[in-house]
Formats: sequence, C-alpha cells, structure tokens
Amino acid sequence: MKIVERSFQEIDRHALVKAGVHPLLAKIYAGRRIRSITELAYSPAALLPPPLLKGIEHAARLLAECIGTGKRLLIIADYDADGATACAVGMRALRLFGASVDYLVPDRFKLGYGLSPELVELAAQGAKSDKPDLLITVDNGIASVEGVARARALGIGTLITDHHLPGAELPQADCIVNPNQLGCDFPSKALAGVGVMFYVMIALRAELRRRGHFKNGEPNLSALTDLVALGTIADVVPLDANNRNLVSQGLKRIRAGRAQPGITALLRAAGRNAAEATSFDLGFVVGPRLNAAGRLADMSLGIECLITDDEARAGNFAQELDRLNRERREIEAGMLEQALERLQEVEAQTQSVFYAAQWHEGVVGILASRLKDRLHRPVICFARAADGQRLKGSGRSIPGHHLRDCLDLVAKRNPGLILRFGGHAQAAGLTIAESDLPRFAAAYEQAVEETLPAHARLRAVETDGSLAHTDTTLDVARMIEDGIWGQGFPQPLFCDTFAVESQRVVGERHLKIIVMKAGRRYEAMRFGAPGTLPDPLPASIRAAYRLAVNEFNGLKSIQFNLEHVES
Repeated sequence: MKIVERSFQEIDRHALVKAGVHPLLAKIYAGRRIRSITELAYSPAALLPPPLLKGIEHAARLLAECIGTGKRLLIIADYDADGATACAVGMRALRLFGASVDYLVPDRFKLGYGLSPELVELAAQGAKSDKPDLLITVDNGIASVEGVARARALGIGTLITDHHLPGAELPQADCIVNPNQLGCDFPSKALAGVGVMFYVMIALRAELRRRGHFKNGEPNLSALTDLVALGTIADVVPLDANNRNLVSQGLKRIRAGRAQPGITALLRAAGRNAAEATSFDLGFVVGPRLNAAGRLADMSLGIECLITDDEARAGNFAQELDRLNRERREIEAGMLEQALERLQEVEAQTQSVFYAAQWHEGVVGILASRLKDRLHRPVICFARAADGQRLKGSGRSIPGHHLRDCLDLVAKRNPGLILRFGGHAQAAGLTIAESDLPRFAAAYEQAVEETLPAHARLRAVETDGSLAHTDTTLDVARMIEDGIWGQGFPQPLFCDTFAVESQRVVGERHLKIIVMKAGRRYEAMRFGAPGTLPDPLPASIRAAYRLAVNEFNGLKSIQFNLEHVES
C-alpha cells in the first residue's frame, strides 16, 4: 500500500477561493475536479429536470390514471436501505396524492431478489390487500423478465423503476424508468433507486397538477428528501453533482428537525444528534441499522419505521433495528475471522471466492466488502440458500473493475453456470448450484485476472496532502463534516509524518495515541476491525488520517482518525 497525494489544478483552486470558498476546502474540491462554485450550488432549482428520464412522463400518466380510477397499486420493494427508502418515498407520496397503495417486500431467504414469478403469485393472492391492478418495482425489476411476464398473464400491470444495469433482455412491462436503460439521456447515470422513485413522484405531481387533481394545495415533496439522501448515501452510488444536491436537500431537513420520525429515531438510537447529522451518519450509522432488517429479519420493519408518523412507534422500530444491527455485527465478526483463517491456511492472498456452509446469507455482502478492502481484489462470498441446493453470493469490487461485466463474461463462457445475477460496477448478487462452486470459482478467478486492469491492482491511498496547524480547529473539522461526501466524492483524508509519543488499547480493539508534529501534540485514534486489534505503531509514522470531532462528557475537541499507516 502506498500513500499518495491527490493532484489538483491550481487554477481551479484559485477560482474557488476567489468565489469565497475556504482555502482548505478549495484545495479539497479542486482535487475532486470541481472547477466552479456553480458545481457546489445545491438547491432544488439546480436538480436535473425529470423529463430527461426516459419513460417518466409515460409513468406519470399511467399512475395518474390509476389514481383517478381508484385502482389498487402495490409497491414491490427491495430488502436494502435503497429499496426501503424508495418504498417509503412511494408510499408517502402516493398516499398524499390519494392513491390506494400498499407494499410488499420479498423474503430474501425464500423468494430472493426482485419481482420473481413466485412474488407475483403472492401479490395476486392478496397477501396484504386485494389483488393489485399495478405493480410498481423500486430499486429492482430491470431483470425481472419472468416476473413481469407472469404478472401480465394474471392481468396485472407493471411499472419498473430501477437503476441497475439492464441485461440482454428487458421485461415487457407497461413502463420502465431507469437512467441506465438504452436510449435514456438523463445525465446522471448514478441515480440511486430512491432517486428514480423520487423523480417519478415529481413527474406524477406535475401530471396530476395538469389534470386539476389538487383542490386544496399540492403536497410538498421536498419533505421526502431526507429519505432520498439516506438511500443515496447508503447505496454507495457515485456522488455526482445531482446526487450531492439531493443529499444536501435531505441533510438540511434532518438538521432542521424536520426529518421523518423514523430517521430521527434511528439517529437517536445510535446516540447521534440530528441537528449535527452528516453524510457519514447516513452511510455508517442509519444505513446499517436499516439494512440489518433485510439482512437478518424482514425489511418490513425498516419500511414501517420510515413510513410511520407516530414518534413512539418509530422509536420502537428503531430500537429493534438497533438490536438487529448489533446481532449482525457479531455474526459478521465470526464470519470474517473464519475467512481470514482460511486465507492463512491456503496462503493464497489472490483468492476471490469464499464460502462456508454455516455463513449467514444476509451478511455475505458485508463480508465481501471487508475482504475486498483487506485483499484489494474483487471478492464474492457465498452462503447456502434455504433450499440447501443452491448458493447465494454477494460480491464487491474495487475501483477500476466492473463486477457485473465480469460476471456477464463468466455467464457467457459457461452457459447455465450462473442461475441468475445482477448488479452494477461495484456490487452484484448471484445464484449458483452448490455443486458448481469449484467450477464457478475457477471461471471467476480467470475472468478477474483478465478484466482487472494493471492500474487497479495498485493499492494506493489518495490523500489531500498535509494539514496545516492553523486548520486543526473545531471550526474546520465541523466544516468538513458538514460537507457532502461519499462514493466518488471521498471525505477528505490528510497525510503527515508524526512521532508517536504514546499509545494504549481502548475498547479492546482500538488504539488511543498521542502523536507529535512540529513540536505540537495531537490526540489520535486507530480503530480496529471486529475481532482484531491494530498492530502497535513504531516510533515514527507516515499516516493518512481524517480530521474528526471527538465529544467526551459534553466537551468537544479535534481528533485524528488514522486510516492507513506507513513506518
């Protein structure tokens, strides 16, 4: 691993400073290819217009006609944070519009992902209401060819809203809204599933307005941006300008105390102050608690938390989600320990496929992410499906390697080997027969070797350079925390050389450190992964670190969180 400094254009930094941006932020933004203050102008008016999304006006007319004629709508949700927030956006908006709407989320352990024929049968039987007239998928559906065909055979319409990459065949739905479908000119291909649904609701409101539907004023859809922000950050989609704008609108609502009761309750359950909520809180505090429901239990818990207006009820759901998240962390720690032991046994640091019969299906995605970070390779982890015959896998990739395209290559070379798969560049899911695991592992390892570019194999940690002592203040730390950071727009990471004055273990797996630079002392932390403890530091280190705010007994101070260390 090598710590490097991110390059930037001085002309861009100078332009930002001249426009009034803090000098440190100007350098940080220039390193992320921001050239003008207009790229940081986050407002509803600056969002990309909905009509640019292919099929969105058709979707608006279809939904408006259903609302006008009292037809029954059923949202088919997904079991991750993006799917849950997209479902909540749809439920809240459609109810405000007067629609007859309910939702159904598949049991990942029995029905798997997406609009399957089995899920359509369940919906048609009236699992939660009478037979629906229209199924609306959120964060899924673009690969549901068989499910849509079954719905059509049963006389049920389908509206697909998704953001995943389409396969060779599209489902024959009544309408598809997906920025990644062929022929869609929407500039932001990084829109999350919740973002797609939010845009569809904006277009629907415009269509209902044209039809004179609103007699007592229009619903304020900006009240749903906290849900959009949560789903966008939690799904780790690239934060292009439009996504940063969406997240900014949502964070403003959360900090102003106008969030959905469920989001406020989830922050409170984690000991976080909503008034100081950050993009980090959405991605690493609220998101995991919401995801815990889909990983270990039923995502209906998470959806109900997000759609209730009863604060007490939201609090109860949040406490249960917090408990599930603690359980998830314990399971994850055990699985990670087993995977690392296996690596040591075979001494194969290039291994990319992992499986253990006792692993939990709902946690293999997180395990793949942890191993991907440690090995700096695309990793797929499998768990045994409920039928005992198939394996369900979840994969995570590194920058520069397209995971879904890699799986597509394996599938084309080995017809029938992968029973189903889908996803995008950095994450994907798949199902194979258990007996085919050795054959898949060999085929996948070969495909990775062929598709992993040389530049992607280098483990380089990009930083924003040295941090001046004058910038090591609470105001600067808070200014950075208040920014919109995430995938493709990383949180600032600095790099300096320090003398290590002292270090001690706290919390069983963390190091609390005093470091010195230019005669000044700073408090620092190095956090260990579950079940591990960082190695003791040498007397002199070069470290990549984040400037953070530490709060203890009501007092706030700055702290360096060491991410990577070189002797």
